[in-house]
Amino acid sequence: MVAEETTPLLSDGANGGSGIGNNGQPEARRSKLRGLGITLRQAFHAENRILLAGFLITLAFSFTQVPIFYVFYMMECDVYYATHPPFAGPPGDRCMPSEITARTSTDFAVLAMSTTFCGTLNLFVAGWTVKKVGPRLALMVQTFVPAIRVATQILGVVAGGTAGIAIFQYTQLITIIGGPAGYILVINIIAGEIVTPVRRTVVFGMLQGCIMLGQGVGYLTGGIIGDAFGIRRPFETAFFSFLLATLYVEFALPYISPESMSNGKPEVKGLAAFFAPLKVIAPQKFQLQSGKIIKHYGVVFLCLGVFFAVLATDYAPLLIQMYATAVFQFTQGDNGLLMSGFACMRAVFLIFLFPRIITHGRTWYLSRHPTSQPPSSPPAPPIPAHLPTRPEELEAPIGTLAEQEPTPSPPSSSDAGTAFDLFFLRWSLVVDGAMTMLAALATRKWHIYLAAYLLPLASGSAPAAKGVMTEMCAPEMRADALNALTLVENIARLATQGLFGLVFAALAGVGKPHLTFFCNAAIAMLAALVLVFSHFAPKGSRRVTDEVSEEGGGHGEGEGEGLLASNVVVGKDIVGQERR
Repeated sequence: MVAEETTPLLSDGANGGSGIGNNGQPEARRSKLRGLGITLRQAFHAENRILLAGFLITLAFSFTQVPIFYVFYMMECDVYYATHPPFAGPPGDRCMPSEITARTSTDFAVLAMSTTFCGTLNLFVAGWTVKKVGPRLALMVQTFVPAIRVATQILGVVAGGTAGIAIFQYTQLITIIGGPAGYILVINIIAGEIVTPVRRTVVFGMLQGCIMLGQGVGYLTGGIIGDAFGIRRPFETAFFSFLLATLYVEFALPYISPESMSNGKPEVKGLAAFFAPLKVIAPQKFQLQSGKIIKHYGVVFLCLGVFFAVLATDYAPLLIQMYATAVFQFTQGDNGLLMSGFACMRAVFLIFLFPRIITHGRTWYLSRHPTSQPPSSPPAPPIPAHLPTRPEELEAPIGTLAEQEPTPSPPSSSDAGTAFDLFFLRWSLVVDGAMTMLAALATRKWHIYLAAYLLPLASGSAPAAKGVMTEMCAPEMRADALNALTLVENIARLATQGLFGLVFAALAGVGKPHLTFFCNAAIAMLAALVLVFSHFAPKGSRRVTDEVSEEGGGHGEGEGEGLLASNVVVGKDIVGQERR
């Protein structure tokens, strides 16, 4: 066809044209490329990168959890025969004497309690590190230092005997600088700073689900690697996994400056900064719309309820194992399958079901409680009097703008249905207590598997508590709030190991170990009852801080009631956060 003045420069494809776009590419291909680009951006969104980090780091921690008990068992066996005659029976019965089992149980309990104690100190170190160098570098510390601990434990495996046991015990001191408690805190802080307030609880739940998935895969894989390649291989695998996780954190997670987390408030230094999480648990002061200042105990009762909740729920997996072993003669393989299924079921619930429950639950709750609705959106900006007509006055198209990393989310202006999170927290504990009692009715082996696989469906109390905690505290205290809640959980975790260990031993001694499940359920119900007294601050109230303003303070002329209408002033203390 001969080109003329009226011939279109671009063919529309309908009149026999080739359908080529203005850049020489077919329109269909360009559309597919755009769709692929959008899909990739969504797949590598900051939320997904944080979730993957939680999975990878937990996987590295979990490789050695099953082998470490077997290592202790073998080392105690060597110690026993160092002072006793050599064993002359079948090789499989060499470590069967009850004295070896008792020593293993005692030393392993000491190891577990020292790990929990050092992990509690690790929370203070991790929280302080976040404020000094930022969450990303703090998380790198929490993943690199455990690599040093695992490398030292390899030396303990090689040494064996009394020396090996001592090396394993002393390596727990390294946990104070970097360990499982600190990394969970820091990665939750990163999630709380990055995601929007309305998605905070959902992401906390999905993150915990990824952590449980990492545990389930790590427990199973660590045991398989140890059986197939020797007892040292799980520790060596964990060492390289920690190094890879550290590199992933450096290159994949967004940077958050310590200054952006303080919300413009002056930095607290010295011991006050180190123990700042303890201050969060204290009662808060709010000023009502009438001008009256009250003490609000919402955080106090929330932490107390979480303490009882962890006291009840955290021992349930170990309780099921002990009960199954004592009553139904579960083997180590049976318990491995039981716990792997428990962790995987909990991960499936938190990753796929929990977000939908929170989303639809908030919609339902807001429809039932209209006063909890967020305030109406601000009016649209007025149309400018001058319309841009020249090229230099026009904004750049979106496609040419550089893609930016997500920045810390601004403080929420309303709870956006967070009241449902507190409602869900209470009832999840009630359901958890009821399902725990059903485990006591098990009469067959498959009943135990059923109970272990159904019990995770009552999960979700931990991420819901984190979501409520971050809403009850000021935005600049978000990191300390999560630190305080994790500290309460750690103390409860330490207490439940001793409490229910004694309860189970006492009830098993009289031939009624199943009653331990009823004691466990009773404490879960107590936790739900305590949480009834936890609630958000009254609507329209304003938070009152105890910090003295840096700029000094008297009230200028004309402030009086007008200043109280916008900021609460107590002496020199100024507060600007309102509970809508």
